[in-house]
Amino acid sequence: MTKFVFRNNTVERFFPKEYSFSGYDDISFIDNDADGYIWWYQLPIKYDTEILVSEVRGFIQKLYFLLPQIDQNKTFIALTMDILYSVSLQDDDYRISEVVAEYNNALFELEHKYNNVKVLDITEFTRQYNSTELFDWKFYFMSQMGLNPKLHKDFKAWFERKLDSIALKRKKCLVLDLDNTLWGGILGEDGIEGIKIGGDYPGKAFLYFQEALFQLKRSGIMLAVCSKNNEQDVLEAWDKNPYIVLKKESFVAYRINWQDKASNIQEMAKELNIGLDSFVFVDDNPTERELVKQMLPMVAVPEFPEQPYELPIFFKQLVDRYFKVYSITDEDKKKTEQYKANAARLEAQQSFADFDKFLESLEIRIDIEQANEFNIPRIAQMTQKTNQFNLTTKRYTDSDIHNFLAKGCKIWCISVSDKFGDNGITGTIIIDGNEIDSLLLSCRILGKGIEEVFVKKILSILANEDVSNMKATYIPTAKNAQVKDFYERCGFTLVVENNNGIKDYEINLADADLSTKELYNVTIK
Repeated sequence: MTKFVFRNNTVERFFPKEYSFSGYDDISFIDNDADGYIWWYQLPIKYDTEILVSEVRGFIQKLYFLLPQIDQNKTFIALTMDILYSVSLQDDDYRISEVVAEYNNALFELEHKYNNVKVLDITEFTRQYNSTELFDWKFYFMSQMGLNPKLHKDFKAWFERKLDSIALKRKKCLVLDLDNTLWGGILGEDGIEGIKIGGDYPGKAFLYFQEALFQLKRSGIMLAVCSKNNEQDVLEAWDKNPYIVLKKESFVAYRINWQDKASNIQEMAKELNIGLDSFVFVDDNPTERELVKQMLPMVAVPEFPEQPYELPIFFKQLVDRYFKVYSITDEDKKKTEQYKANAARLEAQQSFADFDKFLESLEIRIDIEQANEFNIPRIAQMTQKTNQFNLTTKRYTDSDIHNFLAKGCKIWCISVSDKFGDNGITGTIIIDGNEIDSLLLSCRILGKGIEEVFVKKILSILANEDVSNMKATYIPTAKNAQVKDFYERCGFTLVVENNNGIKDYEINLADADLSTKELYNVTIK
């Protein structure tokens, strides 16, 4: 994807080659063909503070003028300003700091005003370096570079992670060891009272780590345990040690046994119905980490700190690398409860010989509603994260969804609940003209016929709107083989299949059987 960068200094080296750039401090030209825009104005270097302050305020005015001209369906990323080098002649002159704060506050105000504006705090990157690393007079005089170009690789990596966070990409599940990971010491040797959690160091560091992980769970990341221990000892510790923050109910799954951890993680992946590439494994033991790396290369395995006082830094790195998103949806916050409820459903299924009777017993409720300001962030998030039940695996941002609606496309999403709990918004369909652009559902609602009900209800809506014919495409990926025949199961006719496995379908709505089993309580809003 190409982006157009508005800048006042040389910044080309910090972005991919396909990006294009404005002239210095120039907003007269807008590349309307760009997929999105970046605003990166850096603090000018001036000896005259009055001129500098006026210039920075002028940047704000330019941005006020520019934004209404930008396509509101395209993401506009604005980087904050930082003081990389100051030439103020007096120590008590705070006007530079004040105008930088004024500039940054203006960016955040614009973010609230425009849905497509996303603000990235540049200090998250710059504070990793000292002043001599950040700025180099040689490059400034020779090439007008306000940031040292030697940092371009680091910046690209940071910026790529931030783009992923805006696109709501992150891992789903963090698998944790227990001994010397969530607490100090070995439970089987030190006992419930002897493990180090809370109190003085190092227990204080482990307590901090657990508190941080608890907040990570609240943001929608699933926590699981994989520990070589006696299960009863751990259950007792969770129950009796008052300082342990992460108890049994904090985890979506756990394997506490003496099996190899790679096999345990594979079992949990099947239980949770998510791919192994959604997992991050944390363990203090390098041997265990290496085993998982070798046997499950798709699982992320970061190095664990050698000292407990390094845990806060480790946690931040963990979040930045694997779990950070620009914003957190209500659906994210319910993840743990939703996956636990799914496990209860699987257990309940075992007592039914007739599958339809089991489905009827679930009291499944399906709500179908059109895209709106409240559900668009979740719809975009699903396009970024859903892989298994995704017929085309096209990735879209909030702005892309707004753009679809602006050009008249129809978008619905589906919410599913039953007697065990509310799964929230778990699927979406995007209709462009008489063609299904995207169809995807969360893996946690699959296997109950909901996917066919969803499609047939949408097709019925379209038929009632006098749409006579619909087209659809299946694009194979490494992860969506399970849906290669889905459209055929829904009554579509295969038109052509090319050598790459891409299938094109059609369906005549007038002749199609769009009936569904009366096992579901369906509401169309």
